Amino acid sequence: MGFFRRLGAQINRRCALFMEGRYGTDKLNMAILGVGLIFCVLAMFARFALLDLIFTGLSYLFMAWAIFRMLSRNTYKRYRENRNYLNFLQRVKDRQHRYYECPRCRQTVRVPRGKGKIVITCPKCAEKFQKKT
Repeated sequence: MGFFRRLGAQINRRCALFMEGRYGTDKLNMAILGVGLIFCVLAMFARFALLDLIFTGLSYLFMAWAIFRMLSRNTYKRYRENRNYLNFLQRVKDRQHRYYECPRCRQTVRVPRGKGKIVITCPKCAEKFQKKT
């Protein structure tokens, strides 16, 4: 085995040991990095020094946040954050349903769009409330 192959294998082993027990990357991290990249590009095209400073600072902030999430050992909390982000995206993409909260128990209820005023019954506490879809 050549010198560079041994060196590469050793670096891979050490990186794997370093990342063991850490969260890594997910969809939310990719979105945060994307926002940081957008702010970085905006800073390149900013005409005023103050605006450039603000955009650069925001880009560093978002990228540092993504690195913090990636290296975090609190995997359960990072998993919950990512799950909440994916649920939010699912709601934004869902054009056929509306989402309401039960006024009594705060349970989220999904109803079809375009049905006019309807009476919604909460599946958890059986509270009835009227909403326009």
